[in-house]
Amino acid sequence: MTAHRTAAVAAVAVAATLLPATPALAHGAPTRPVSRVFACSPVGGFRTTAACLAAIRANGSPFTAWDNLRVAGVNGRDRQTVPDGLLCSGGLPAYRGLDLARSDWPSTRLAPGAVLTMAYSSTIAHTGTFKLFLTKQGYDPTKPLTWSDLPTAPFAQVTDPPLTNGAYRIRAKLPANRSGHHVLFTIWQNSSTTDTYYSCSDVVFPAASGTSRGSGATRDSGSAKTSGTRAGAKASPTPTPTPSPSRPAVSTSSRPGGLATSVPGTPAAATAPRSDGGPSLPLLAGGAGAIAMLAGGAALALRRRRG
Repeated sequence: MTAHRTAAVAAVAVAATLLPATPALAHGAPTRPVSRVFACSPVGGFRTTAACLAAIRANGSPFTAWDNLRVAGVNGRDRQTVPDGLLCSGGLPAYRGLDLARSDWPSTRLAPGAVLTMAYSSTIAHTGTFKLFLTKQGYDPTKPLTWSDLPTAPFAQVTDPPLTNGAYRIRAKLPANRSGHHVLFTIWQNSSTTDTYYSCSDVVFPAASGTSRGSGATRDSGSAKTSGTRAGAKASPTPTPTPSPSRPAVSTSSRPGGLATSVPGTPAAATAPRSDGGPSLPLLAGGAGAIAMLAGGAALALRRRRG
């Protein structure tokens, strides 16, 4: 029996030893304002919207690895490395659905000139610099996003913010001369690794008088609101969903730049993001799950032997 116990402990030890050699699968992406990759992921709450369904079809697979959209060895040469029209995917075929040119992506309503607090969720801390770009006035969401749609310099740049409760929080003042549908393009260049992460968050600013807003979905809290366009859905005040085992509650954040989120029709399998911008618990299932499965298998073998 002692030998069986030793084997079980060894199995767990082997799994733990293998994990560091396995490529890290959990890094990060913006969850507020919601990025396309997170919105359309199994945990993002918007995967049944028309835009996300189209993106998943174009992808050929779901965006399960929503936090792993990274390109190695860029070293600041973003415009030379990532081709025009492929900015949201970082030029990676596994994320090509994110580059679809359409105006109904899940989006976040913002106020021009307001202070935004971006929540960039992550489960593995890295040092590095975040650069935030906002498309130029006149950007057309029905055309592929190109580098010429973005200013040369970011409107905000932050180096080595702390990872707190599962998210980096980046405060920045938004440009005051924007209206209509835009893309908030975020570049996170790691200094602790050779990786650079890319993400697109669709945002909507109040339209100039006499013009209508885009047809995307929105969520809001003061200066920001995000939603998803779903069949039969209508604009309505932001409700707080009733908690249930199959549909976790989505909380409201009162911090500056936070969002009062409402995700109607969240699929039963989806898990909503935490109210503090951090990732939900299932995001930790990558490496820990492997250990748990091996440990569980070893324990089951022990019980059978004892029986």
